[in-house]
Amino acid sequence: MVVGEMVQEIDLVVIGAGPGGYTAALRAAELGIKVILVDAMPKPGGVCLHMGCIPSKSLLHAAEVINTAQSAAKFGLHFEKPKLNVDELRTWKVSVTDKLAMGIVGMCKSAGVEIINGNARFEDNRSVRVEKDGESATRIKFKHAIVATGSRPVALPKLFKKEADMQSPRIMDSTGALKIEEVPKTLLVIGGGYIGLELGSVYAALGSEVTVVEMTDGLLPGVDRDLVKPLATHLATAFKAIHLSSKVTSLEDTGSGVKVGLEGKDLPESMTFDRVLIAVGRVPNTDGIGLENTSVEIDKHGFVQIDATCRTADKRILAIGDISGQPMLAHRAMRQGQVVAEVLAGRKSSFDNRAIPAVVFTEPEIAWCGITETEAKAAGREVGAAKFPWSASGRAMTLAEPVGSTKVIYDPETTQVLGVGMVGPRAGELIAEAVVAIEMGAVLEDLIVAIHPHPTLSETVMEASMTAMSRIERNRNRETEKQPTHG
Repeated sequence: MVVGEMVQEIDLVVIGAGPGGYTAALRAAELGIKVILVDAMPKPGGVCLHMGCIPSKSLLHAAEVINTAQSAAKFGLHFEKPKLNVDELRTWKVSVTDKLAMGIVGMCKSAGVEIINGNARFEDNRSVRVEKDGESATRIKFKHAIVATGSRPVALPKLFKKEADMQSPRIMDSTGALKIEEVPKTLLVIGGGYIGLELGSVYAALGSEVTVVEMTDGLLPGVDRDLVKPLATHLATAFKAIHLSSKVTSLEDTGSGVKVGLEGKDLPESMTFDRVLIAVGRVPNTDGIGLENTSVEIDKHGFVQIDATCRTADKRILAIGDISGQPMLAHRAMRQGQVVAEVLAGRKSSFDNRAIPAVVFTEPEIAWCGITETEAKAAGREVGAAKFPWSASGRAMTLAEPVGSTKVIYDPETTQVLGVGMVGPRAGELIAEAVVAIEMGAVLEDLIVAIHPHPTLSETVMEASMTAMSRIERNRNRETEKQPTHG
């Protein structure tokens, strides 16, 4: 032991106070386990609360208000162009995250969860050392540990012509972009995934000319094309340009802007932008925390290998959230947090959810859960798919938002609901019904006979299910008619 070092013994240490970590800590305490929650950040909540989900949605709401004011003219409401005060917008965003962080602190205090700030590193599979600048280290001996250290943006060091440019404020990752230090006249977004499109939408609404470069042949790679199409159509006008099957080859801060090397059809060899946002994914934070001093196994992508109970190869150590694999979503981490706490309390629990919803908070929003039609075809699985256009939704029309649709994927034999996707306003709020349906093994009729309030967007789930059921019944009638008659 180092002189001056504090030593604590505890049932459970949770490393990382993001959605997964604090959920695990609170649930474990609720079940009678003594818990210490360690986090490197000064306030709990993790990337999601401070540099991801919450600040981005705050800014997206501001963008939505701007866009709504501009589009209201089509039904006779005329507003002056909204005036932006960046300092006030930034202050409001921070106030939201601070209030939520204080709420987590309060919940932990009430539950008896001790929060320690500092960087935790495993000494072995029985202890971690927590260090904080200017303070004595704390050594925590534990019976079990949960690792929930999250992820960070992918860096692209090979693109930079000068190493010093890697620190340039003009070249941002998602964390930097969320600070809204300024609204640049021109912004290049590298990556057409959900992070790039969400933040690109924010800056476009605030007044930037946004250009997107995406390596693949479509935005949101891997997402159902039927869902992406309306969004792509909207962004084609909201953004200055979208270049698909293209790539960035170099980045150089010239002092007055960022010179960007480009490859792709109809693209010049280089262009200059005021700022560049690199949004090409995230990598797990499994390095630098001493996992090599344990028996925890990590795959070639840096993810911790876990079983259905979130245990690692080292049975004293469990892992949840972004470090445990895809999808890297806060709500997946939170469910895993519940599971690990229950497992450690001796309860029979496992992470076996059928449907993990995903939402892209653009305008329009995209949300889906369960299996997609594309995934089913790739797996050689026969499924049915039925869509209901929001142009036929009374509520969508009254909102002046008729561009959208709801799509149901189902088993044509059993009529079981296998997946649901939707594109349109508030799709992220609507997808929860589909998640419950899939988790409960619902069939189409369950969604049809459940009375949906009218007029609401939620009716589109029922309508898509009715379309699917009508198709099934027509096919069954045709098969019956083909049967030979005897007489």
